[in-house]
Amino acid sequence: MKNKIITVEQAADMVHDGMTIMIGGFLGCRNPFQIVDAIIEKGVKNLTLIANDTSFPEIGIGKLIVNKQVRKLIASHIGTNKETGNQMNSGEIQVELVPQGTLAERIRAAGAGLGGILTPTGLGTVVAECKDILNVDGKDYLLEKPLKADLAIIVGAKVDKKGNVRYAKATRNFNPLMATAADVVIVEADEVVEVGEIDADDVMTPGIFVDYIVNVGGNN
Repeated sequence: MKNKIITVEQAADMVHDGMTIMIGGFLGCRNPFQIVDAIIEKGVKNLTLIANDTSFPEIGIGKLIVNKQVRKLIASHIGTNKETGNQMNSGEIQVELVPQGTLAERIRAAGAGLGGILTPTGLGTVVAECKDILNVDGKDYLLEKPLKADLAIIVGAKVDKKGNVRYAKATRNFNPLMATAADVVIVEADEVVEVGEIDADDVMTPGIFVDYIVNVGGNN
């Protein structure tokens, strides 16, 4: 069995200038805090970041924004991090705002190998600008294309050594979707256990999607 466990520093070393990365979480609940801090310390620039939001200036991925390491952001909202808005207004960062359900489905589409999704959400608004509109059974839909990343960084409450992941409550959020939609997937694990210690019914992301594990809980 391949040893998937790596250090925080090794995880950060996989992030390079100009990469497209997905980071799980919802208003900082829960970003991979230790890996994000290591990326900040490394100082990579010009990232394209796909995330639900940019958290708060002092929490998780919000610090990537404050540190001006993100060139383009694809997210559902930015209102809790005023620095994101400041940089957008000054032209320092390009922001693509995507309705939250559409964001989730675009990521899911990439993971499923689909060419896109059809949704009525955004019709007649700026969201529809420069996008194809398809008519199905007399109803118009926007064609929203898949979102894929070079690297996804997710979190797990309990992860076994094969990479099978169990999330804790609301920390599940975008993490399972992102695990399917990137070339390389790293999970920051609160706890690493032996294979078989997670009941098969509790596995929320199968280990086949996970390339590397960062054990921040300190066990094993």
